[in-house]
Amino acid sequence: MSDFVKIINVSEESYDTKTFEFRWDEKASPGQFIMTWVPGMEEVPMSLSRTNRIKSITVKAIGPDTKRLHELGIGDSMRIRGPYGKGFDIRKDRKTLIIGGGVGTAAVLPAIKETGADTIIGARTSDDVIMDDIASKYVKNLWISTDDGSRGFHGNAVQLMREKASSGEYDTIMACGPEIMLYDLHKACVEMDIDCQLSLERHMKCGAGICGCCVMDDQRVCRDGPVFTRDQISVMEDFGASKRDECGRAVRFR
Repeated sequence: MSDFVKIINVSEESYDTKTFEFRWDEKASPGQFIMTWVPGMEEVPMSLSRTNRIKSITVKAIGPDTKRLHELGIGDSMRIRGPYGKGFDIRKDRKTLIIGGGVGTAAVLPAIKETGADTIIGARTSDDVIMDDIASKYVKNLWISTDDGSRGFHGNAVQLMREKASSGEYDTIMACGPEIMLYDLHKACVEMDIDCQLSLERHMKCGAGICGCCVMDDQRVCRDGPVFTRDQISVMEDFGASKRDECGRAVRFR
């Protein structure tokens, strides 16, 4: 479904991240995404940071397209289509730990609201921590980690996860964040024998599984994901190793 929607509220989450709220009646689940466009930019995928009738996207200004979105204000319109992809499989009979890294925190926020699960929010510095004020309204235990130790746990989110999950209290992990974080998190879950669902990111043009730019091995991130299970990720040779650029060419991470 493609629609033009009007922005009804803009919130500044940090020095480089904003949330844009809009009314949209399409049903969406935690972990799904939409394709977003306004004149002067390429269409880009954005995870939904709210999934009820009033929905939102949370945008970190890191390139020309996201900087264009940051120019929008209340009353401006944007074209959206979707929602796309498979979101998180939320089972309330399981003890869940949710982890958001950087702007990936926005993608797990609907799952935090729905489950009230214990949550870790990780960031480089205290200035990069986002949406902890919202998450704290829904969860009993919220922990912050920063790489430089300027707030909360001194270290990354995976190190903090190992500490919190070492007691065997959690059945599953739900997470979204930078791929290096997810790579280390998946490794930790395998070692600790904890199930996980990770929301992955790749270059997406169509959002509907047609163009192939987001393919990881034989999986289309836009349609088969973006949320994948531990077992699915375990057989992905591209995960943590390579991605495809806007032309579909393979690009190695290292």
